Amino acid sequence: MINIFGQPSRDCSGMTRRHLLQIGALAPFGLTLANQLLAEQSGGRTTSKKSVILIWQHGGPSQLDTFDMKPLAPKEYRGPFESIDSSLPGLPVCELMPYHAKVMDKCTVIRSFSHGNGDHWAAAHWMLTGRLGANGSDRVPRQPSMGAVASKLLGPTQPGSLSSVNVNDGGFGFHGGAWLGVAHNPFRTGEYSYGNEAGRLPTGDAKSFTLVDGLSQDRLLNRVSLQRQFDQLRYDVDGSGTFMNMDTVTSQAVDILLTGRTREAFNLEAEPQSIRDAYGPGWGEQALLARRLIEAGVRFVSLNTGYWDDHGNIENALRDKLTRHDRAVGTLIEDLSQRGMLDDVLVVTAGEFGRTPRINDNAGRDHWPQAQSILLAGGGYKHGQVIGSTNDKAEFPTSRAIGVEDFCATIYHALGLSIEDTIVDHSGRPTKLVPGGEVPRELLG
Repeated sequence: MINIFGQPSRDCSGMTRRHLLQIGALAPFGLTLANQLLAEQSGGRTTSKKSVILIWQHGGPSQLDTFDMKPLAPKEYRGPFESIDSSLPGLPVCELMPYHAKVMDKCTVIRSFSHGNGDHWAAAHWMLTGRLGANGSDRVPRQPSMGAVASKLLGPTQPGSLSSVNVNDGGFGFHGGAWLGVAHNPFRTGEYSYGNEAGRLPTGDAKSFTLVDGLSQDRLLNRVSLQRQFDQLRYDVDGSGTFMNMDTVTSQAVDILLTGRTREAFNLEAEPQSIRDAYGPGWGEQALLARRLIEAGVRFVSLNTGYWDDHGNIENALRDKLTRHDRAVGTLIEDLSQRGMLDDVLVVTAGEFGRTPRINDNAGRDHWPQAQSILLAGGGYKHGQVIGSTNDKAEFPTSRAIGVEDFCATIYHALGLSIEDTIVDHSGRPTKLVPGGEVPRELLG
């Protein structure tokens, strides 16, 4: 079968070019790849094959310039863009989003997402962890992210892979492990923005997939052998079983470093040129990487596309970044669908809040948590629908208000988890994944 990318529908694997590894780049502050795998082996269960790609638009995207356009509103509300029809009847989208327009029949838009917090850091912490904690004054994560929880409770979807990968960790986002520990921080790749929480914490880095000059595979294996000799000394004095299974974990780490699927996923040159062309450069390449990481067994991938805090000159800002975001996300959804992966992979696009309906004196839009549009695709949910509505200026929900805890419950449910599941907090007490919330009934069919 030939898909829209001009290629047979298949899983792409194999490398056209090998990169050797830079040993040690994955071990800042004592966190090693083997440590991360040990944490996953000891704490995770890998029965579920469900995964998530979260497209995080830090700063807050505008609902009126994407999925909740108001063409009949005064110009200072409706903004500078026209709408175009999509593949879902009754859901027009912004003219800058033709790639989305082609796949909206495979998606759900929640137009009535709403909460009451206009602080970037507080709202981002709330949405990505399910609980309030950090704020703009301290910016300190106090709860583990959904990706970290998935790492703890589930681990990767395939043995020997990574649980969580973060691409372009943005300024307003909490993707790390907090009190679950650094082993559940995401492996990072891409360009990092200022002030990001995961960037301040020890975590793996994609630079680990480059080889230091003179370090051959034989020398690497010799170093592993030497490490095992030192570890034997630990075994002799360890009466608690702490080091049990270290040989297995080390073997998995070496497999990732030398020949593993996760390592291969980073080589985009293994993809046919037609698929790389379809995704395009920049965020498109990173969306393609997200798909390849999911195929390689990564449970939770977060990709930040730009900075959406457009307090001024929003028209020019969106003409630049919304077109690139559109191509990356629309192509990703279509590609996952063509490959038969969409039922097992939930794709979510969201930021920490929406934008003010009325354009300000600087031709921009300010913070507006009262109304936001969120896109969902895949994850085993029912799609081809719009949930909720807002008033004629997209100021607040007029039906089916959906909140933060519902958002988190929806992501956890797609992973095969329940908000009633528990993790043990830093004080030793079991705590529910989210205090409340439920999956919108419309998604369950």
